[in-house]
Amino acid sequence: MRMFTAVIERCPETGLYVGYVPGLPGAHSQGQTIDELNANLAEVIEMLLQDGELELESEFVGTQTVQVG
Repeated sequence: MRMFTAVIERCPETGLYVGYVPGLPGAHSQGQTIDELNANLAEVIEMLLQDGELELESEFVGTQTVQVG
């Protein structure tokens, strides 16, 4: 079993949760709940894995607060 880190945001216009896996092209989805988004992302990643072994193009490091002004 492989683990992937997803970035999750909420769209202010639709209210949907939108997620993507940094460094993994094509690994993005949306859902009405976090659980639905998680299931949708897992399905997308499984489809990408069917095409062969995936290698991340970059590594997720984290988030950072940037102070301005």
